[in-house]
Amino acid sequence: MTTCTQENPWETFTSMVCKEISKIEYTNWIKPIDFHSFDAGVLTLIVPNVFVQNYLLENYFQTLSTLLGCSEKKELPIHFMVQETTRQKTKPLTPKKENEKKKKTLLLHDVSLNDLYCFDTFIEGPSNQFIKSAAYGVALKPGKTYNPLFIHGGVGLGKTHLLHSIGHLIHSKRKRTKLECITTESFINDLVYHLRNKSVDKMKRHYRSLDVLLVDDIQFLQNRLNFEEEFCNMFETLINESKQIVITSDKPPGELNLSERMIARMEWGIVGHVGIPDLETRVAILQHKAEQKGLEISADTAFYIAEHIYKNVRQLEGALNRLGAYCRLMDKKPTIDLVDDILGDFFQSPISSRISVERILMSVASMYQVRESDIRGSSRQKEITLARQVAMYLCRDLLSDSLAKIAGYFGGKTHSTLLHACKKITILHEKDETLRRQIALIRQNIES
Repeated sequence: MTTCTQENPWETFTSMVCKEISKIEYTNWIKPIDFHSFDAGVLTLIVPNVFVQNYLLENYFQTLSTLLGCSEKKELPIHFMVQETTRQKTKPLTPKKENEKKKKTLLLHDVSLNDLYCFDTFIEGPSNQFIKSAAYGVALKPGKTYNPLFIHGGVGLGKTHLLHSIGHLIHSKRKRTKLECITTESFINDLVYHLRNKSVDKMKRHYRSLDVLLVDDIQFLQNRLNFEEEFCNMFETLINESKQIVITSDKPPGELNLSERMIARMEWGIVGHVGIPDLETRVAILQHKAEQKGLEISADTAFYIAEHIYKNVRQLEGALNRLGAYCRLMDKKPTIDLVDDILGDFFQSPISSRISVERILMSVASMYQVRESDIRGSSRQKEITLARQVAMYLCRDLLSDSLAKIAGYFGGKTHSTLLHACKKITILHEKDETLRRQIALIRQNIES
């Protein structure tokens, strides 16, 4: 390992920060980072994962800029090394041991779960109560109920949190369970690696020997037919052996551009939606995360932030990180006035009236010059059918109601009819510029 001949800025940073933040925050986020070197003005740090790296940059950019003597607007001269990769590079191997190392890589990943993502830290509300209960049930009896479990919802709403929570609970109760938590991108990279090394059979044996497989962001399997086929074969093998599979996605199975075979497999078990949290849930999330970070925040301030940042939890946490960093560095308490100054660019324009199915139908009917009753009805006229499908697509996107409830708004249409309409409009939206403009205008009218 490279030695540092100059002053170690990381040591200076940790000495300063440990006095300013809580012991829990320091232990979770700062202590896991190891100093590697400081050469030619570049600080090299070893981080256990990208979550820790992002936390450091988001919360201490200004402090590190000062310590490293660079402008706040300039990119920090810091190089990050992920711990697993570092181990392979920093430990020299003899030819014999190197061969052994290659053999071990064929066993793919160790279980990689974020310690912060567990059921105890997941804030439950009306928008996620059902899927949280289903996830907990899966964790208690993997392979016995709700198999597969498919979790879908927008960005930053807690899908990955639930996925890792399942992994943690299973691992704590069943030490011998062979469990793996991967992203779809990791699966694709694994397959490419083993194809290149002519070791696909070993990869198949590894995955098919698992008791529990947790897969994040299955939408990245779209338009990758060969990878999809291999995943589907593995999926069927595990399900047929009563092995638990949990999958997350930004859309329900029926709206994904995957084969009918794959969609049918994913709809075998339970499909659950993680919706946008309501105001009270957002406040509870803010106060919980503020407590974790050692930041005292009043109920009024928490409500004020939650009223202005409502699209997803990740944005809430990012805003809280910035506010906490500013308050620590400037020795100030978080007030509503301070929130206005510091978090103004985080705030989202509030919708002046609550979005309802009636407002969506009215806006769609106005655009296509049809009656709202026709949209709710069963007419198969071309212009009415298109208006109905656009209305279904917008209801699915803008309302937090269940798919079954949304389908009921349209004269008792079925769940599958709604999914078909949403999938069709999603495909047309990418290709048809006229339809794209129409939907944009309808959205403006709904949210105005």
